[in-house]
Amino acid sequence: MNYLIRSVRADEWSAVKALRLVALQDPIAPLAFLETYEDAVGRPDSFWQERTASGAEGAQGAQTVVAEAPDGRFVGTVTVLMEEAGTTDWAGFPVERKQGHLVGVFVRPEERGSGLTDVLFDAALEWAWAHGAERVRLIVHEDNGRAQRFYRKAGFEPSGVVVPLAAVPGQSELEFVLDRP
Repeated sequence: MNYLIRSVRADEWSAVKALRLVALQDPIAPLAFLETYEDAVGRPDSFWQERTASGAEGAQGAQTVVAEAPDGRFVGTVTVLMEEAGTTDWAGFPVERKQGHLVGVFVRPEERGSGLTDVLFDAALEWAWAHGAERVRLIVHEDNGRAQRFYRKAGFEPSGVVVPLAAVPGQSELEFVLDRP
């Protein structure tokens, strides 16, 4: 593998935007992301600048890890959001202990199967553990079998928490967790 795995820098917002737009065009995107391509492409540059800066190198509450190809293109990404004990998460569930929450997992189709997702996850987990996470979690659509298989392979297990999708009645997502080693 000839990729540089690193935290994104705030000034790389246009590359972050470009990769996100590719992700939102993936056939699995409706199950994987809570955003549509149409919504994302219409967002102003200021949105992408703020989004990138909030998870950029040196940020404390979040970190976006990217895989950069030798030609400078971003070919994969995952973001870790830190959630503090005593708060509630985006779905209204209580956060019982400090945890990392992995979101925005994407690897370009032509790079899948190369082990790149494993390396991205390793970097994301390392960042979460270094910032005091007691566990790391992620939420995956109940019908996204490909992602669920990868998450299990990476050591994550279903917690039993089911998150109903308010935007899509009758569908839900499942929480998978990994406790700190």
